[in-house]
Amino acid sequence: MKTLRAWIEAVRLRTIPVSVAGVFTAWACSFIDGNFNPIPAVLCLFFAILCQVASNFANEYYDYKAGRDRRGREGPRRGVTEGDISPRQMAVAVYAVLFVAGCVGLAIAYFGGWWLIAVGAIIGLGALAYSTGPYPLSTHALGEVAVFLFFGIVPVCLTYYVQAHTINFLVVLAACSVGLMGANVLIVNNYRDIPDDMAVGKRTLSSIIGRRWSVILYIINAFIAACCILPLWQVVSRRWFIVPCLYVIISAVAAKKMDKLYGAKLTPFLANTARLMLVMSVGLLALAVFHHYAT
Repeated sequence: MKTLRAWIEAVRLRTIPVSVAGVFTAWACSFIDGNFNPIPAVLCLFFAILCQVASNFANEYYDYKAGRDRRGREGPRRGVTEGDISPRQMAVAVYAVLFVAGCVGLAIAYFGGWWLIAVGAIIGLGALAYSTGPYPLSTHALGEVAVFLFFGIVPVCLTYYVQAHTINFLVVLAACSVGLMGANVLIVNNYRDIPDDMAVGKRTLSSIIGRRWSVILYIINAFIAACCILPLWQVVSRRWFIVPCLYVIISAVAAKKMDKLYGAKLTPFLANTARLMLVMSVGLLALAVFHHYAT
């Protein structure tokens, strides 16, 4: 039972909404434009989740190998570091999940074009490059950039493309919005882990710019994300402009509270930031489906 809990923790269920939100947002765009195709759409959902799980596993394994984790850290328990999961088991899990993701990616390429195999390979490498390689992104203050690209731009644009075989400006704006929301999830994570990261020499953006500027960046990201997604909400109905506005207000209130907390007390803010991102995407999807069948 203890080992099972360790594996569930390694999946990091709190962060799964980050990958799901991008796909759901793309589904919303597809319904709005009338080109939703359920088979490639669902395949993209599985692919996104698998890639995130692989990235989470790789982060745990390679941070352990590089000595960037330590026992009793403030964040979620790391099974490999704490001895609940062997390094070999985690290494096998990383590449097993990537293999399954690759199989799903081949099916996606059938619908979107075989050139997408190269895109899938880049995504797989990105899942590893976040934590390992000659220039690990997570240790060079590039984690938020990686999240913006691989959990915003890539899933939204790719999921839309395999259904429509084209991309438009509103889809790109939506992808930027999702990417910024996802970056905020990582900001909370790194904001919480500043003491642990500094103790092992891990240079995240938050450990470089500090607590105050991390909070400010969180609010800025939320504001820009709302501006980017606003046109899509208004395409469905002009009355729904209030939703992106509420997102900014909620994020600002959360940031104000976050500024006063430390350590493990910040973990719920990470989960809530991810949930808020998911709520935004699911809400837009529900409205887009209603609009599609009502018109």
